Amino acid sequence: RHVTRLGFVTGLKAESKLIARAARRAGIVAPAVTCAGANAARAQETAGRLLGDGAQALVSFGLCGGLDPALRPGHLILADAVLDRAGTRYATDTDLRARCFVALRDASLSPVVGPILGADQAAANTRQKASLFTATRAVAVDMESHGVAKAAAAAGVPFLVMRAVADPAGRDIPQAALIALTPEGGVRIGAAIAALLRRPWDLAGMLRLAGDARAGMRTLDRAAPVLLGGG
Repeated sequence: RHVTRLGFVTGLKAESKLIARAARRAGIVAPAVTCAGANAARAQETAGRLLGDGAQALVSFGLCGGLDPALRPGHLILADAVLDRAGTRYATDTDLRARCFVALRDASLSPVVGPILGADQAAANTRQKASLFTATRAVAVDMESHGVAKAAAAAGVPFLVMRAVADPAGRDIPQAALIALTPEGGVRIGAAIAALLRRPWDLAGMLRLAGDARAGMRTLDRAAPVLLGGG
């Protein structure tokens, strides 16, 4: 099966910009990409709109949190399934995933293949991450992929999940980072600074998270052209 048009759903505006930049380099004038914020219901809704606009397959693209302790910041995940907290399993498209895996390997990217957990709240500390890994054996967690999976299942279209680890299993997410994210997938710098003034002990964690997120974004920047070229 040859997929001619992919629709991308991201959680952060910065992730959408990576797709847009890769599309410009590939000569694609208007890539089908939308930012849902860290919200599964919005991800499902925006994925449906992409399908209505002509997308033939969906891609959940962006950063994720590591659950498998073996994963480090920047590790690329090519999920074979999305799990939700109710225990439902949504398999990603085998053919689409296989072609993408080969293309990534040829581009010197080596994705980890395994299930990813869709959560409605951030797994913010190491205790939560360890509990989720034990319960689900999912290698990573994000807050949009299960919405994309539900939209794909409802429409009967293939979908793919490509995510890069930002916060690994062994690190907490500072509260200041959670406060700084907007519902639209942006970052409120002022809110982050205000949170750090109230919780200065979060500064070291914020700096580590920023470095880890940069590693994840570098991986996504390399992977985005592979996805667009493979469609």
